[in-house]
Amino acid sequence: MDILQSIFLGVLQGVMEWLPVSSQGQTMLVMLNFMQIDLADAMSVAILLHIGTMLAVIIKFRNDFVSMLSRDSKLLKMILTATLSTAITALPLLIFIKNLFATGEIANILIAVMLILTGLILGVQKRMSSSYRTLKEVTTKDMVLAGLAQGFSILPGISRSGTTITALLMCGIEQELALKLSFIMSVPAVLGAIVLFDVRSGFKTAGCAFMVLSALIIGYLTIDLLLRFAKRVNFAYFCVSLGVLTLLVSQLPVLLS
Repeated sequence: MDILQSIFLGVLQGVMEWLPVSSQGQTMLVMLNFMQIDLADAMSVAILLHIGTMLAVIIKFRNDFVSMLSRDSKLLKMILTATLSTAITALPLLIFIKNLFATGEIANILIAVMLILTGLILGVQKRMSSSYRTLKEVTTKDMVLAGLAQGFSILPGISRSGTTITALLMCGIEQELALKLSFIMSVPAVLGAIVLFDVRSGFKTAGCAFMVLSALIIGYLTIDLLLRFAKRVNFAYFCVSLGVLTLLVSQLPVLLS
């Protein structure tokens, strides 16, 4: 893998990580089909790429992470709850991950359909985004559900952001906050993936630094764009737009095969 290929993978990761599609699935698709990288190394590189987008989250929400240093921080309690809940689904699935490798495409289509249905239901109800719950109103139950949903993203091809955003939106949490919580929830999830999977071969890849740096820069810019998008559009349109985008991107493997 040369430097240009490394930068391309970083850019792809930076864009796809925050959309309700599987960035890991898309980057592995490119590595396996176009770069002739074997499966084990492709998995290692795919996880390594998440370090760049994880750093983008830490930089973007640095004030929130600093506030979480306080024991009285509600955000800290919410993220810890979600992380522990993630382990409940993620660890058992990790044991059977090889047998469940092919479930990703179906799961992403389901996520897309659920997002679209959520948007349509909200549109029919004609509720304004201001009526949705803020951080002070987020409950432990909300974060448990989001964490359990996030655990399924350990399966290759299943979107972490898609599952968490869908769960949070269906709990009635305002869209901008749902995105923000999904972003912050990714940090402990990525750290857990680094511990559970061997990423040493990824660090040995030529252009490793360019890969992580490009994922960081593009990931940061994508976060900013999504947050602005969430502020400006109606809640229902927001859900439907993400759902349609998920359906379109989930068909990339078919188009590229």
